[in-house]
Amino acid sequence: MDQEFFYRLLSCQGVSGRETNIQKTAAAYMEGFADEVRREVNGNVTGILNPDSSFKILLAGHIDEIGLMVTDHTEEGFLRAARVGGITPRMYLGQKVRIDTGKDLVYGAVASSGELQKKEELSDTDLVIDIGAGNREAARRHVPVGSGVVFDTDWRPLLGECITSRALDDRSGAFIVMEALRRAKEKKCRNGVYAVTTVGEETGFSGGAWAGAGIRPNMAVAVDVTFASDGPGGDDGVRGRVALGGGPGICVGIMGHPVMNRILEQAAGRLDIRTQPVITPGRTFTDTDAIHISGHGVPAALVNLPLRYMHTPAEVCSLKDVRDCIELISEFVCMVDGQTDLRPC
Repeated sequence: MDQEFFYRLLSCQGVSGRETNIQKTAAAYMEGFADEVRREVNGNVTGILNPDSSFKILLAGHIDEIGLMVTDHTEEGFLRAARVGGITPRMYLGQKVRIDTGKDLVYGAVASSGELQKKEELSDTDLVIDIGAGNREAARRHVPVGSGVVFDTDWRPLLGECITSRALDDRSGAFIVMEALRRAKEKKCRNGVYAVTTVGEETGFSGGAWAGAGIRPNMAVAVDVTFASDGPGGDDGVRGRVALGGGPGICVGIMGHPVMNRILEQAAGRLDIRTQPVITPGRTFTDTDAIHISGHGVPAALVNLPLRYMHTPAEVCSLKDVRDCIELISEFVCMVDGQTDLRPC
């Protein structure tokens, strides 16, 4: 896998609704190997292998991330912001942030005080960003409302083939589907494979819905992170035992199509890749939910990357698991075809 490109993706930013710049990076990368690259009007980017094939497989990984969006400028030149996705406001106190204005990056610091630290219930409306502007006019000149805000952090290597970064949810999934497309081409896959880096997942799965309705695939595999249970705060009783380095997670539940799951396990067996069941009896709260009910319905599976400390600026995953997800999915898309019987009974 192209590890350097993965790190480039992690260094980019793109909160939900503000994914344009990172999608340009994704599109440019897939133009190096895809037969066709489409830039959709909703912001999705789709790399296609064998666009003339009648049998179509959708691979979806969302490229957006949680964060903040600038809503106002105070008279003193500070910024107010609102949450984008499932953030924890308290994590932002006293942290450095990076603001994407659409033209350039502006850096800031989130104000912190003893009073705020002691406040039991903290809301995004309590957050104030200091960019060093002396008044409202200066703040407006540099940062328009609607600008996306993320933690000013970067990825770092850890021991044991692990890395830490913000936005592994789900920059890793977007990377996996792009790399799976590249590997499928190397394996001379004849199916139509559509790798979509979707937008808006963290705020309502809009990119997944657009992809399912627009492509009308015969089947779909979504890739997203899942909570690892092998770290502090983990609980094997929630989704089963899910460990970093334990291999790709396979969603078991209403959104994990049983026949597709069986084929994924067969592909894993061929490649000597360990997998882990991720028990999800109801909604997955991923793009899978939207794709599954798009059009007349799409058989769908969900491949999960185990992740520690989700929705924090220091998420942790295993590079081995990332590689195994790529190989598993690229093998899967080569094993199925128009004759594959997906009827469970």
